Amino acid sequence: MTHDILTESGAALAYGVVAIALMAIGYLVVEITTPGRLGDQIWVERNRGLALILAAKLLGVGAIVATAIVTSEDDLAEGLLSTAVYGLIGIALTVAAFYLLDLLTPGKLGATVAEPSVLHPACWVVGAADLATAVTVAAAIS
Repeated sequence: MTHDILTESGAALAYGVVAIALMAIGYLVVEITTPGRLGDQIWVERNRGLALILAAKLLGVGAIVATAIVTSEDDLAEGLLSTAVYGLIGIALTVAAFYLLDLLTPGKLGATVAEPSVLHPACWVVGAADLATAVTVAAAIS
């Protein structure tokens, strides 16, 4: 029993590290696709639109990671690898969806969603696109 707890604790820690790394990549994606420093805009300037988009991105990554963990085989190394790969695929697809929305909508989408004085409706669209893409990837995993 103690051996099982130690083994499962190690696996939880390893999956947690992969999840945090993927969420950090998700953060960087939002940082790159929007103007200005994301951290300052959210925590100092209290930009609700960018907070919404970042929250959707992180929730989407979490959904993909959770699905990958639940559906992974008992082999820890394979499970970690598949979780990382599926997470990266999900992030790449959300970036593609963002740039597709940018092409289909007026103006520069990154600048539009980063408007500090208003929660622009486009923020909800970008957040929904992130979550929908992540749920689709999660469904494909299972």
